[in-house]
Amino acid sequence: MLAYIVRRLLYAIPILVGVNLLTFTLFFVVNTPDDMARMQLGIKRVTPEAIEKWKAERGYDKPLLFNGAADGGAKLTRTIFFEKSVRLFVLDFGRADDGRDIGHEIKTRMGPSLAIAVPVFVLGLFVTVSFALMLAFFRATYLDFWGVVACVAMMSISSLFYIIGGQYLVSKVWHLVPISGYAGGLDAARFLLLPVIISVVAGIGSSTRWYRTIFLEEIGKDYVRTARAKGLSEQAVLFRHVLRNAMIPILTGVVVVIPLLFMGSLLVESFFGIPGLGSYTIDAINAQDFAVVRAMVFIGSVLYIAGLLLTDLSYTLVDPRVRLQ
Repeated sequence: MLAYIVRRLLYAIPILVGVNLLTFTLFFVVNTPDDMARMQLGIKRVTPEAIEKWKAERGYDKPLLFNGAADGGAKLTRTIFFEKSVRLFVLDFGRADDGRDIGHEIKTRMGPSLAIAVPVFVLGLFVTVSFALMLAFFRATYLDFWGVVACVAMMSISSLFYIIGGQYLVSKVWHLVPISGYAGGLDAARFLLLPVIISVVAGIGSSTRWYRTIFLEEIGKDYVRTARAKGLSEQAVLFRHVLRNAMIPILTGVVVVIPLLFMGSLLVESFFGIPGLGSYTIDAINAQDFAVVRAMVFIGSVLYIAGLLLTDLSYTLVDPRVRLQ
């Protein structure tokens, strides 16, 4: 087990380097350091001296990947890529192009993101699995048919419709919760209630159909027919056998999502004015702030790899036949 974990962690290093290099390359294909300086200083009436000063203050006055004017190892270390991207591996996120400390912003904004993501994850998993089990229990009936129709209809509606419709109906018409904003402490609940409900409702359609398919596939297997032949009730078969054996495909999707909860929801946080990591990323993209974008992409890559590792480890808990070599 330990050897497997160490091997997977070593595999992650070249993956992270590749993601970092690809993000760096794609960003600077679109924007040069001069373009970034003009964006921050204002496109009109920006002098070359002001651009060079801005680049020097933020370390963008060096070559991108290779410094031919330097000696020895400095040819690689005195570059924008090494100073801006390689430091991420020691969790040194540096400063944003507007001067703010990225590490501090991440710590500050992680709380609001988790305050939305965790309830959405837990409540959404409970609702969708329960709904899918109900449809599987009443399979080939009118309840199953109309349940699937409802899921397809919900999948066909954009998340923006749920957000805008929820804000208009619940906040503007009924005045039950604030339309946007955020507050600390227990007062945050009234700002988070609507985003959480909307996020759960928006994900019911696709998740329920997927879980229903998994359960129906398990129901058709031999061990289920054997359990019925022994006299077990349909409820016992569904909850004690089908649900347990369906945990591996469910864990594949669930465990991978857990690390990404820290990244927040881009749309929900932006529309509801919640100062989380999702809105922070959107603002950085709009401002073309490469420092923040690369930090968020790196964190997302690390968390995704951690999720894959957790998925493999969780298999051994739900299926004793799986052994990690």
